[in-house]
Amino acid sequence: MSFWKRLFTGSESGDSEDLPYSNVLFSTDREIDLYELEELCDAVGWSRRPLRKVKKAIDHSFCVISMYEQKEQFKHLIGFARATSDHAFNATIWDVVVHPEYQGRGLGKTLMDRMISELRAADISNITLFADPQVVDFYRRLGFMADPEGIKGMFWYPE
Repeated sequence: MSFWKRLFTGSESGDSEDLPYSNVLFSTDREIDLYELEELCDAVGWSRRPLRKVKKAIDHSFCVISMYEQKEQFKHLIGFARATSDHAFNATIWDVVVHPEYQGRGLGKTLMDRMISELRAADISNITLFADPQVVDFYRRLGFMADPEGIKGMFWYPE
């Protein structure tokens, strides 16, 4: 079933039997170790952001999903995504990150499937995201389109 058909029919995906690894856990808990998140972002080459602002962004997000690898009694953050929303029609997915050692194994797709399922469960139907050029193909394979219907985004940045 295609990504968007699954999205709008409400079919669940990303359940534990779909995971490539049985020791991968997901959490929607917002109590995330910010230093561990910073290490994850460092691992993919993202520039550092003030931790107080990262905490504020997480606290004000509509949905937060963390992905952990469980080893014995310890869990290690290997993926993260969050979304903001107007709580009615629209949501934007931000900060999707999977540790490089875990990329290419279907975990990013599973993380995105979980995020989409959470947003669809909240009856959000217009889901957008911003992607760096090197990951555009990943999102295209999930069914996202660049500039659907010719809509162009506009941005305002402080000088």
